[in-house]
Amino acid sequence: MKSKFLDAVGLSAAFLCLIHCLAFPLLLMLPIAIVHNPYIDLVFLVIGFAVVFKLTGTIHSFWLKSLFWVSIILIAVSVAAELIFDKHIDLIYLGAAGLITGHIINFKNHKH
Repeated sequence: MKSKFLDAVGLSAAFLCLIHCLAFPLLLMLPIAIVHNPYIDLVFLVIGFAVVFKLTGTIHSFWLKSLFWVSIILIAVSVAAELIFDKHIDLIYLGAAGLITGHIINFKNHKH
């Protein structure tokens, strides 16, 4: 049951992160002053890392664990590049999609 809750939290956070990342470029096209705050991405990264850390302790599948950790690393590299170098890297989209996919697969693998 705890793993299902972690999947729900992780899936929600990853989905919100992806929506945030996709919506921001669209909002930049509007004639209003919107400034992207990379600390929002950092909050999503911390939530995602905590969920992946807890969740991968209960998963037995090596490839699913790998998918979660590679996705978090991709997001971390992108967030770090934005915080340190003020450079946006599109790896964050791939990482968020990987987390969403991993959580859906893990959720479907549960015995209901």
